[in-house]
Formats: sequence, C-alpha cells, structure tokens
Amino acid sequence: MERKNHLGSRPFLALGAAAVLAFGFTLGRNFGDITPATIDSAADLIGLSYTPQEKDSMIATLNNHRSNFEILRKTKLENSVAPSLVFNPLPQGFFPSQDQRAYDWGLPSKVELPAKENDIAYLPVSHLSVLIKNKQIRSERLTKIYLDRIKTYSDTLECLVTLMEETALQKARAMDKELSEGKYRGPLHGIPYGIKDLLAVKNTKTTWGAMPYKDQVIDETATVVQKLEEAGGVLVGKFTLGALAMGDVWFGGVTKNPWNLKQGSSGSSAGSASAVSAGLVPFAIGTETLGSIVSPSTRNGVTGLRPTYGRVSKHGAMALSWSMDKIGPISRSTLDNAIVLSVINGMDEKDASTIPAAFNYSAKNEVKKLKIGYFKPFFEGDRPNIKNDQAVLEVLKNQGIELHPLELKTSINAAPLVSMLMVEGAAAFDELTRLDLDDQMVAQHRNAWPNLFRAARFIPAVEYVQMSRQRSILIKEMHDLMKEYDVIVTPSFAGQQLQITNLTGHPALCLPNGFAPNGSPTSITLLANLFDEEKLIMVGRLIQENTDWQAKRPPMFDK
Repeated sequence: MERKNHLGSRPFLALGAAAVLAFGFTLGRNFGDITPATIDSAADLIGLSYTPQEKDSMIATLNNHRSNFEILRKTKLENSVAPSLVFNPLPQGFFPSQDQRAYDWGLPSKVELPAKENDIAYLPVSHLSVLIKNKQIRSERLTKIYLDRIKTYSDTLECLVTLMEETALQKARAMDKELSEGKYRGPLHGIPYGIKDLLAVKNTKTTWGAMPYKDQVIDETATVVQKLEEAGGVLVGKFTLGALAMGDVWFGGVTKNPWNLKQGSSGSSAGSASAVSAGLVPFAIGTETLGSIVSPSTRNGVTGLRPTYGRVSKHGAMALSWSMDKIGPISRSTLDNAIVLSVINGMDEKDASTIPAAFNYSAKNEVKKLKIGYFKPFFEGDRPNIKNDQAVLEVLKNQGIELHPLELKTSINAAPLVSMLMVEGAAAFDELTRLDLDDQMVAQHRNAWPNLFRAARFIPAVEYVQMSRQRSILIKEMHDLMKEYDVIVTPSFAGQQLQITNLTGHPALCLPNGFAPNGSPTSITLLANLFDEEKLIMVGRLIQENTDWQAKRPPMFDK
C-alpha cells in the first residue's frame, strides 16, 4: 500500500532495554549494559523474580534479543501489514453455511414521497430504495438533500472530515442514467451514505482522526467501499472518528451528540453515528473493536450492527487490533443494516481473516420459531434505565415470543484479555511511540492512546500468548452457550457481555429502546451465534415494527 504522510523525518532509532526489552523509548538515550539490576527492574514490572544465578545466565540471551530488536526495527511496517498468525473465531468443528440464497427483504411496493425535504432525509434506506426504484425521486435530488444537510449541520456537530460533493453528484447522475436505461443494481442503487474516516478512498485524505495522519493519502480504496460502490451507493462524505479509533475526540474537535450538543457523540464511530442521527445520511459505515459501534449507536439513538468477526473484509481499513477489529453499518433501522450487510459481506483475498459464510435473511422467516433467551440477572435491580430494557422484553412477550431466562457465565474473566488489544494497537502504531509522534495527539490523558501504547510495551509476549489461549476457552464456552439459543437479549453495557462478545467475535445488534430521564437515548443489544446475523435482523425488525423508538428525531436537526 503506497502511503504519503507528513510525519516528519526524524532518524529511525533502534532502541530497546533488556528485559524491559522492547519497552523503553526515550529518544537520544544511550542504553548501557544489561545487568542483574536491569533484570530486577524489568522483572518487577511483570511480577516475577529470579535468583542471582538465573539473572547471570540470562544476560547474554537478553543482549541477543536486544540486538534482534534493533534488526527488526530497521524494517518499516505499514499499518496495513497484518501478522502471519490470523485470528479465527470458529470453535473446533464449527463451520458456517455457505449456501447463499436470494434475499427477500419484504419491502413495500410503494412508498409515498414526503413533501418536506427533512422528512425525506429521515426516511430509512428500505423506503428510499423503493422511491428510487419507482422513479419517484432521482438519486441526484436525494444526494443534494443530504449534501445540503451536511453543509448546514456538520460544523455544528463537528462530524465531517471530507465532503465528497463532486464525486457524489457524478455517481448519483450515473445511477439515474442507469435506472432510466433499465439497469437496477439493487436496494442501494443511488442511495447516499458516509464512511468512518479510517477507510481508505483513493485520491482522498484518510486521517484516522489523528493529528499525525491528518494529511495522509492512501493510494487505494477499501474493499467495503468498493462493494458499496458496485451496489450503486453514493459516497457523500468521510465522517470523524475518535483519534485512532477511541472516543469522540479527533484532531479537529469533539464530535457532538445531536440530542445534546453539550455531550460528545461517543466513539469511536462518532461521526458516522452522529451523522445518521441528525439525518445527514441514511446510513454510514462504522467499525468496532471493543464497543465502537454499540456505544455511539446508543448515545446517538441509532441502530448499529456489529457483524461476526471475519464476515466483512477489513482491507483498506486502519488496523487497531487485527484480532478484534470489525466493520459494520449504522443506520436508522434493523432492516437497513441487513441490506447494507448483504452488500459488504463476503470473502476477500486481500484479507486473510475473512471467512466464507452465507447471510440468508428472508422476511418470510418466522420469528416465533426462534428460541430467544435473555440474561435474567441483568434485567433485575434498580440500575439506571433498567425500565427501558425491561420494556423490550414486554414488547417481545406481547408479540407471543417465549423468553428463556439464563445467565452469562464463563470460566474465563474477559477483562485481562483486553490487553491483547493494547498489545496489537501498540504494534500497529509502533513508530508513533518510538519516534515520539504520539506527542502530536490531541488527547494526552492517562487513558488515551499515547499512554496506553507506551504501557503496552511492558506486556510480555508470553502473557500475550497465554491470553490468546484463554481466549480459545472463552470462544468455546460462548459457542456452547449461544448454540442453545437463536438470539439472546441483553442490556448493552451490563456485565462483561460487550468485552466477551468482542473477544469471541460474536455478532451484535444495538437498537434504541427509549430515553434516559436527561433526554439521552438508551439502547438494547441482541446477540446471536457466529454468522447468525439473519436471526438478529428478524428479532430486531419485530421490535422496531412494534415500537417507535428508532423513529425519533433530534429536534434541533428536524428542520
């Protein structure tokens, strides 16, 4: 991948310090001999101790390690280079079906075109696609509606990195021409959308939300964007993300929640969720490593789908954690997310972590045949907003769904395994730390990336492998639990479910379920077994067709 950037040209320094080994990095520091005292200091950091004889025996080997680190660091690795060890979420003996059938979305045959442009802007993809197919609205007009809204509101929300007006209008006109000639590409034909600005688009800046990369141009287009382009989608803008995929603070400011402009939009898919919520696009692409679709979808009152790890290609996306990153849609409805997933789903020869799997959604599938569970302890007590979560269970019961109580129990504590993300992130941004480029980052607090990447250098490789082994146990235990149910309902942030399912690669659908007393949206999450997203769509659609939570609009942007 050819990459232009403006990171400066400080000399490459091959640094390291014994058992601190690849850890300490002060520019210009001359490292001395490795001594028993050096080993003692390093051992304190990892909770081990050695006898004098053991320390003496290690010195020659540690010197050899340090020399090898210096050799390794002479090879520049782009963020796009993945490790040779590829994470696979499939438990032993489990393989997803590859029998792909035709989709039946159950779309209406006719939709009335609203008179007001703000009402058009807030229509779901499922309705916009019918309007375009029936030639009730041209893609060019629809695209202009969204471009105008972006130009009107994006500064207020601080949600936009790059407006792609010229290319968007060219694509929209091309889609109108094709339709006039009888060529229809499918439900995304002529539909405007946005992407999180960690996805590369040729001839466009891809900033990753971070000051050191704000002028970066990557000479290719991400697979996900290519697929959306081929499906007829109209890319109108690249939206903000918290710097290097954390939070809502980026190099240009703090992305805002349309429901409360004094509040950040959460992250890291901050701009994508904020833009969908404010009616700037009908859908946008986000990514999740440890909550970056679920959290902003909750904060902004929109519907986010985190697909199974390996279902969607990550080629052309910034890598934070090769074993945990996932790409998925954020929209105004469960059905919209299903339509988008059907396009971006699939194997990619450029991403070794992709897994061939069918996505067979049909509106004719019977929801009542599904076995639906819920994590009963999470729906008890008096925690904030619990009544909103309980209301979802009541909706399902009122639709004749039998709910099965269960508990989320595993023998593995997921919290320590999150350190795998820190190690992989520190490796992905190795030079950012070693060359002190992290000083350019806006966020510099204790829990910001610069400090977390530095601290991750002290996590021993042995412990990383042990985490990976425990993760294998966690994957099997979650598979054994999930295979007993088609869908499990859970509060979005209760217990360890968000950590666990991001580590195991299970899919999740996060959808609005009301508002907190302060007016902020709340959410519920549906879980399914690996590659069972169609079951999430079935249950999510049932909930949304019998409630109006997802139809609410932030008043300041309903104009």
